[in-house]
Amino acid sequence: MLVYRIYVSPNVEGSAGASEGMGFHTTHWTVIEAAGGGDGTKTRDALASLCATYWYPLYTFIRRQCPSPHEAEDLTQEFFRQFLERQSVQKAERSVGKFRSFLLACLKNFLINERRAATAQRRGGGVAPIPLPTNDAETRYLHEPADKLTPEAVFDRRWGFAVLERTMADLRREYTIGGKSSLFEDLQGFLPSGQGTLSREEVAARRGVTVGAIDVAVHRLRQRFGALLRQEVARTVSSAAEVEDEIRYLISVLGC
Repeated sequence: MLVYRIYVSPNVEGSAGASEGMGFHTTHWTVIEAAGGGDGTKTRDALASLCATYWYPLYTFIRRQCPSPHEAEDLTQEFFRQFLERQSVQKAERSVGKFRSFLLACLKNFLINERRAATAQRRGGGVAPIPLPTNDAETRYLHEPADKLTPEAVFDRRWGFAVLERTMADLRREYTIGGKSSLFEDLQGFLPSGQGTLSREEVAARRGVTVGAIDVAVHRLRQRFGALLRQEVARTVSSAAEVEDEIRYLISVLGC
C-alpha cells in the first residue's frame, strides 16, 4: 500500500502566491457560471474537461450502488450528458461551497430521477457526450481496497486522488517545459503518489551529483508540488477562506 504524504507550504516562492494572491477567476465555479450564461463552445469544452478529470469518483459512487459495471458506465455517461446539456447547471450557486459537493449533489439528484428501466440507446441516443475512459473503469474499481466505506466516503477519497493526479500532471508539464523532464522522472518517486524505488544516494549516483544536491532538488520539487496542489484545490472551492479546510480534509480522507 502506498503512503501519501503531502507537503503544502502556505508561502512558497514562485507558487503564484498564497491563497489570497491566487485570484478565483479561474475556478471551476467560474466555468459553471459561464455555462449558466450560455457562453458557447469554449465554456462547454472547459466544463467537459472538468468532467473528464473527475468522472471516476462519480463512477465509483454509482458503482457502489449498482451491481452491473455496464449499467454504472451507462449511468455515468448519461449523468455527464445531462450535466453538460440540461438547464440544471444554470441554477448552480456558489453557496454550496465546494465543487465536489455540488457535483455529488447533482449526481444524487440524477440517480433519484433516473428511470432505471431506460435503455442505453434511449439515454443520449447511444452517443457518448465526452470521451470518458470508461473502458478501464471496472478494472480500476476492482482494485479498490475492500472496505465498508460509504459511497460518499469512497467518492471523497477518489476525488482526493483525482486532485493529486491533476497536480502531478501540472508539475510534470512544468518540468518538461523547463527541459527538466529527466530530473522529474528521477525525483517523482519522492512525491505523494510516487512509486519510486531508488534511494537518494542511488539517484545522486545516477545523475553524477552529490546527495546534498538531490536533497535540495527534492525539497524544491515538493515545495512546487505543494504550491500547485494549493492552486488546484483553490479552483474547487468558492472562496480563499475554504482552501485550508479543503486541503486538510483531502489529506484526512487520503490517509496522508
